[in-house]
Amino acid sequence: MTSLQNFTDGFRNEPGYLDFGRVGPLSEVVMAETLGQNEVLSRARFGSLDHLAEQDLRARTAVSALTGFTPDQIVLQPNTSSGLMQAMFGLTGSVLLSAGDFPSVPFAAVRAAETLHVVTPLWLETERGRVTPGQIRDQLTPAVAAVAVCLVDSRTGYRADLDGIRQVIGDRLLIVDAIQGFGVVDAALEAADVVASGGQKWTRAGWGTGFLALSERALDRLVPVYSGYVGTDTAEPWDEVTPPSHSARAFRVTNGDAIAQARFAAALEQVADVGVDVIQAAMNDNASQIIELVDEFVIDLVSPRDVRERAGIVVLEPPAELLTTLVASLHNHGITATTRGTTVRLSVHAALAPDTVTMLRGALTAYALTATY
Repeated sequence: MTSLQNFTDGFRNEPGYLDFGRVGPLSEVVMAETLGQNEVLSRARFGSLDHLAEQDLRARTAVSALTGFTPDQIVLQPNTSSGLMQAMFGLTGSVLLSAGDFPSVPFAAVRAAETLHVVTPLWLETERGRVTPGQIRDQLTPAVAAVAVCLVDSRTGYRADLDGIRQVIGDRLLIVDAIQGFGVVDAALEAADVVASGGQKWTRAGWGTGFLALSERALDRLVPVYSGYVGTDTAEPWDEVTPPSHSARAFRVTNGDAIAQARFAAALEQVADVGVDVIQAAMNDNASQIIELVDEFVIDLVSPRDVRERAGIVVLEPPAELLTTLVASLHNHGITATTRGTTVRLSVHAALAPDTVTMLRGALTAYALTATY
């Protein structure tokens, strides 16, 4: 088993990086995997291509270990958005979702509605973007066939209660965009029917990595609209167009990038070896440290304080007239963060370098001095 220390020692990012919600800098294990797999492909020694073909199953097995879905219920995708598109275009009926969720979710629903006219988005009313079981319960209608939600909201850092949502929606499909929590949040993903995520953020596996996991209920109800020749049960369907598979593989369009799959697998294998619960605990401690520091400078938070409702995202909302001052101060002190609208998002992982805390304190001190001048 890999220790937490060995895991955090594999973080390569420079001090000042607090933007894992945007992209996670590649880990040591992913860098090593990338170099090794590229060497295999560059040499193309006899029999080596078979090894590359095995990376799809390796990655699906790694996803299985972290989600509870079986490898046969998982199909690799190049990113979260592609998985969500596959799900929404395959849906029939109304889908209840928040217009404030990350655009991948509402765009998939609206594009499916505009194109196929068999799915209808119903817009959930929320309080500051927080999707709760109570809000969903109060806005369900008999026409709702599915509910879509982000595991962790990218703008508020609020963590959805998947178990609670499952209890109120019954046997309707629960579609989850898990990208902002996958690999670092010990969530009840088994409560979902559809889980889509990518590996470029918290698992630090780089772009081009992702998956779609489908329960038996989802496989029964979703139509694989975009199903390519590799989505059948025939290895190479020459001379005829065979029907889609009855398994998750039906939601494949073509063969994936074997090296990206290997990167993803290596990252997830390490996460499983450490334990998501262990990573989550360390991340929560670091987020609490950031929150305590922000509180010293009396800056309002949009994100939850309760560890049961948050992940690694801490969102600041300074007075509107001081937003530019805060952003400039963070930039001048080497802090990498994301600014959206009136807020600044700091996203911290299981590793938090003391130098980063020092740099953030310097930025907030400079901000406070300017704000009170």
